[in-house]
Amino acid sequence: MYLIIGLGNPGNRYQYTRHNIGFMVLEKIAAQWEVDLKHKSFDALWNRGKIAGENVILAMPQTYMNLSGNAVRRLLAYFKGDVNKLIVIHDDLDLPFGTVRLKTAGGNAGHKGLISIATCLGSGDFMRIRLGIGKPADKSRVESYVLEKFETEDSALLESIIQLAAGAAADIVTSGMQQAMAKYHVKI
Repeated sequence: MYLIIGLGNPGNRYQYTRHNIGFMVLEKIAAQWEVDLKHKSFDALWNRGKIAGENVILAMPQTYMNLSGNAVRRLLAYFKGDVNKLIVIHDDLDLPFGTVRLKTAGGNAGHKGLISIATCLGSGDFMRIRLGIGKPADKSRVESYVLEKFETEDSALLESIIQLAAGAAADIVTSGMQQAMAKYHVKI
């Protein structure tokens, strides 16, 4: 069974911000596959469901980005999940806006949600769907930049990016990471 995690921060204040694109994709997956994220436990909003007949758990940690690993660890432990079947959907400052990249394992590039997950699991060997959000010219603005809402010109492409990433997650579950990588490494 796959555990698919969308990263973001809970609450209306952070809704539609760059850092919450993982939540937006997870909500799209849940809507497409009719999975109601109704359970509130394990420090997450979550539910079981199926993607093309395959069992999955969809979850959005409610611990804020920097502590996402607590929710992921608890969900994996309870459902006796395997880190190799964990898919984390997250924003990526190092990719231009509109870029979607898939990868297995690797570093965290300073992303505090990924750092938290790898620390809590004792492993970074999980799959990632990386969504480019670009970065500010002034590096001192990174923290405020990720917590800003998408700019008007970006919001026109946002739905396409979210749809693409939701499709990538489904294809990882149904066809495997290698086939999904060949299909979804794109820039819109």
